[in-house]
Amino acid sequence: MLLSVENLRVFYGAIEALQGLSFHLEEGEIVTLIGANGAGKSTTLNTISGLIRAREGRIQFDGRDITHMAPSHIVSLGISQVPEGRKIFGPLTVRENLEMGAYTRNDKSEIEQSMERVFASFPRLEERLQQLGGTLSGGEQQMLAMGRGLMSRPELLLLDEPSMGLAPILVEEIFRIITEINEQGTSILLVEQNANMALRVADRGYVLETGRIVLEGSAQELRENPEVKIAYLGKT
Repeated sequence: MLLSVENLRVFYGAIEALQGLSFHLEEGEIVTLIGANGAGKSTTLNTISGLIRAREGRIQFDGRDITHMAPSHIVSLGISQVPEGRKIFGPLTVRENLEMGAYTRNDKSEIEQSMERVFASFPRLEERLQQLGGTLSGGEQQMLAMGRGLMSRPELLLLDEPSMGLAPILVEEIFRIITEINEQGTSILLVEQNANMALRVADRGYVLETGRIVLEGSAQELRENPEVKIAYLGKT
């Protein structure tokens, strides 16, 4: 088991955002967390990354307890997060943004190799290498955010709303690339409002409501579940 989350409880002040959350991800899987806004999906990713501290529970990655580790240590162990809203560095060039993703690494030749692998998935980034991140289109910024996330050579990539604000044709391209990244050996934990697309690429999924998991199963099982169809897939 690559990632194990057990009985996670997270609070914002007096509000309990995660109420005893437990789930797992096996090596090589794409697992998706779906749910409405405020269900706790981004909080889950931020807690795994060490950006938010859990009050209770345990997070294990590749057999190591990372519950109370610093975010930089978690990145160096092999977890990288692509945050909601992209959070690229607008005043920096595409190259500089990508280099920021490799801040835990010192091996210059291997960093260049990682950059070449990013360009293989995102050729548009190579074309815009000296362009400022803030001048890229929304789709290009999402590609840059994902490329930056891959620069640390993660075993596990946490993707938070990768299709947000993108035109449908770009959504298709982003999800094609997500599948490609997974096929190259990176496990993925995917948070995505577009449940139709998420369940098309995922192996398994969990449905969150107000900080709890209320349904889980294979992606196909969830696509066929009547409750999921009505609530998240826009089908009756």
